[in-house]
Amino acid sequence: MSNLLLGLISGFIFGAVSVAMMLPMSFPDKRTALLAAFINRFAIGLVIGCITLPAWPGWAVGLLFALLLSLPAALITKAYAPILIIGAIGGIAIGGIIHGWH
Repeated sequence: MSNLLLGLISGFIFGAVSVAMMLPMSFPDKRTALLAAFINRFAIGLVIGCITLPAWPGWAVGLLFALLLSLPAALITKAYAPILIIGAIGGIAIGGIIHGWH
């Protein structure tokens, strides 16, 4: 399976899991918040699948790009810990799965 396809699949799964975790929460515009969270987490999977940094272990590539892509949402919402921690965990897992743990 290609890295792009793995990135698409993992991004979709990561987005769905993030939305599921947010369902019990209340937001002024819940539909927009859930859509934004899904798009952000989907993008993390997609980007990690498209990026290759040969000298880096896969988990580090995932962590770097997950934190970079999660930071704007964390800054806007001021919910730093949950957004960055969940993003980091997902990025490490996706990077390790797609690019390896070495």
